[in-house]
This record gives sequence, structure tokens and C-alpha cells, in this order.
Amino acid sequence: MRFLVMVQGSQADYDAMSGRGSAEDGPTWGEQDRKAMFAHMDALNKELEASGEMLYCDGLTAPDETRFVTASANGGPPLVADAPYDRDQVMIAGYWVLDCAGLERATEIAARVVACPQPEGAPYRPVAIRPIGEAPEEDLAPA
Repeated sequence: MRFLVMVQGSQADYDAMSGRGSAEDGPTWGEQDRKAMFAHMDALNKELEASGEMLYCDGLTAPDETRFVTASANGGPPLVADAPYDRDQVMIAGYWVLDCAGLERATEIAARVVACPQPEGAPYRPVAIRPIGEAPEEDLAPA
């Protein structure tokens, strides 16, 4: 079965990780904090590659680089907006596309992700797991 496993973060989280955090957003990450996080994720990724379970993974840039495209209500051109959210809005920060035995194994992997080291007081974000569905063949057949 294939799954999308997603980590989440806010702009405040990205700022804290880059050393630009503020006291109300939690602790600012130091160089050792970042190294520990990347070492943890690198070890997990290598393990998933070796097992053949990881099809793809990547991290996303900070939410302040997001662009939203929304259909207009009157059928006109789409509405385009850069970053219409607040610093605390949580968005997808990174993801893995996995091919593993089932939901229990995907959950085991997600548990390893949430065990990633971080500075004391930093917010813990949930890791979301979504099965990747396939359209039934009859939906794909030409009309």
C-alpha cells in the first residue's frame, strides 16, 4: 500500500529553526538542534531507502513562500494571493511517499518521525498519514 506521510509546521516554526524565532513562538533553534534534527531524519530516510519502502521524500520551503490560487465565484479569472495566512497557521512542511505493508507500518514510521529531537519547549506537530488512492479502472476508461 502507498501512503503520504506529512509533517507540519508554521512560519513561526521555520523562523525558530532558522534562528529568527521570538520568545512567544517557542525556543530559537541553535546549530546543534538543527544538526540533531537533520541527523535523525537522514538516518530514517536511509533506513526507508534500504528497506525499499520510501518512494520519495522532500521538505518544503517556508510558508511565507506559498501562493494560493482559488477559483473566482463568478467564473472570472482565478484569484491569486501570496501568503494569506498568519504566522501560526500550520501547513505541510515535508512529506514521504511510502510503499509499505499497511497502515500499521506507516504508523510505525510516523512515530519515528515525531520522535525527532528538538529544543525543549518547541511545539510538537502531528504527523498526518493518508493512504494514496487509485481511481477505479472504470473511471479511467475512455467514454
